[in-house]
Amino acid sequence: MYTWDEDTTKWYGSGTYRYGSKGTDKRRAAADRAAASGPRTYKRNGGPNEKIVDPRKQIKAKSSNPLIIAVDVTGSMASWPFEIFDRLPLLYNTLSQYREDLEVCFAAIGDANYDHWPLQVTPFAGGYDLEQLLGSLYGEGGGGDAPESYGLFAHWVNTHIEIPDTHEPPFLIVFGDAPMHRNVPGTQITHYLGDETGSDIDALQAWQQVCKTWNTWFLRRPTGKPGDKVDKQWGHAISEQKIFHIQDEQRAVDYAMALVARAWGHFDNFQDNMRARQDEKKVIEVSQPIAIRCPRCGGPTPINAAGMFNCGYCGTVLRL
Repeated sequence: MYTWDEDTTKWYGSGTYRYGSKGTDKRRAAADRAAASGPRTYKRNGGPNEKIVDPRKQIKAKSSNPLIIAVDVTGSMASWPFEIFDRLPLLYNTLSQYREDLEVCFAAIGDANYDHWPLQVTPFAGGYDLEQLLGSLYGEGGGGDAPESYGLFAHWVNTHIEIPDTHEPPFLIVFGDAPMHRNVPGTQITHYLGDETGSDIDALQAWQQVCKTWNTWFLRRPTGKPGDKVDKQWGHAISEQKIFHIQDEQRAVDYAMALVARAWGHFDNFQDNMRARQDEKKVIEVSQPIAIRCPRCGGPTPINAAGMFNCGYCGTVLRL
């Protein structure tokens, strides 16, 4: 399990790596709090900490670089909160050196037709506070049919989050493997979110609204085939270009970090980070398919694009 300190000498890759100077004070503070708390453990309780993960609350990001990471926790994906918890210090320490005001919100998505806790969300936070917040989520492992309640989560993002003005769309990354219920009943919105809408919500339209504010990606487990019905529905929701098929789910957090690092102009640094943990073959497997996509719109980019690059599809100027 990764630790909060900045000692990378015990990493198992062939390369060496040192974190940058940005965010040093926050990383050191997190490491001090972690050391005082003892060894990291992930306790699988019988349910979430409802006071922390209640989706009825409104949450507000103070940072101009908020990040949302949402995970489908139905069925075989129930263990994914642990997988992210394991790599949480790596995720935060790596990305916060690129933009030190990074704040992260975590969400667990289930099926409102069957689960007790179909939507769990944490406040935005950074550093060691994320440890408690992520540990408050519960991988229920329920769900009763293939579609899940991704639309309920999208409506929550549209109605329960406030972020400051940002100079670029912030990232929202969903890890999942299923289609969504096309209709979000108003009764579910009232029951789980506390909102008196009086009407149902179209899930695809809710996601299309999310994409107006958030740089949204669906990172799909290595199940199904590209272009199948799951891809087609998510393509209507967020565009086909923003669907990414993960080849190795043990590297799921690396795929997310690579996308963000690519957009923020630190892709080379991320690759060096990964080389200190993995062999070159794995670094190429993760980074090469991301290197040929625009991290804003998902459109194709030349694999050797570097420096200031103007995407011919969305017009965004990127520092690659």
